[in-house]
Amino acid sequence: MPCSAITLSLATICAVVSVALVSIAFGTDNWQYINVNRTNVEAKLQNAPSINPSDFQEKGLYFTRTKGLFRICFPKTRPAKEDLYLSPVETYCKNIDYHIFDEDDTTSSFKEDEMTRLHMARSMIALFIVSFFFVFVAFWTGVAGCWRRSPGNIASTAILMLLACLFSAGGMGLWHGCEYFEEEKLRVAPYKMSWDPLLQDSTSVSYDWSYFIAWIGVGWALISALLFSGASVCLRTEREREEAKNMAYLMPVYPQKQQYPTYGYGYPGPYHYGSQYGPYNY
Repeated sequence: MPCSAITLSLATICAVVSVALVSIAFGTDNWQYINVNRTNVEAKLQNAPSINPSDFQEKGLYFTRTKGLFRICFPKTRPAKEDLYLSPVETYCKNIDYHIFDEDDTTSSFKEDEMTRLHMARSMIALFIVSFFFVFVAFWTGVAGCWRRSPGNIASTAILMLLACLFSAGGMGLWHGCEYFEEEKLRVAPYKMSWDPLLQDSTSVSYDWSYFIAWIGVGWALISALLFSGASVCLRTEREREEAKNMAYLMPVYPQKQQYPTYGYGYPGPYHYGSQYGPYNY
């Protein structure tokens, strides 16, 4: 089997796996798992005057939750006064507000760090969407390249998959930037630095499965781009080999003239005795 066929098959499989993983991560709500030890908070609630007992039952900060790119969900118990809805996976969630239209002009009161975090969050979503666009275009160039066995189209597919990898990796980087601002820089509600020390000590934040499969998807996109690049080289090499083989069949073959001895005369032999065309007439 030609090396181009094997490499193209592997590259296509890697691309499909990459798109599937990044898409699942993009749409699910398990990037972070925020575990709140409510038992510990409740036991020490009387010694924390800054925590309102009604907030402990009504606000989402005091409940275990998962956080994605678009929603915050409560897989266990849910707060009583939060405006929640049932998500497609049967958990109660609320949306993360990116203030896209900002009809109420709420961003006018944001401080510099809050605006920086908001711009990074918006850019993160935009980078993921652009990476999906590159994958969509790569699908068509890949189909055309396989159909025509065109090294140029396959090379374009490799470049598009590399761009998709870079943009999705950029989105992951911005997500980490938002995480840093939310946990280390911002001291306003609802971010961690504004919480009561008791709540901070009773809360643990860890990465969840959506985060991990997002990074795995980025890695598979890079592998796919490298394999498409290798397939382009294989196709070009095979095409050059076929063209060289065809040129060998197309080379003209000229018949060689047979040389006859002339015996010192200008007419080729052989001659027969009594021939009127020979050198002698008898």
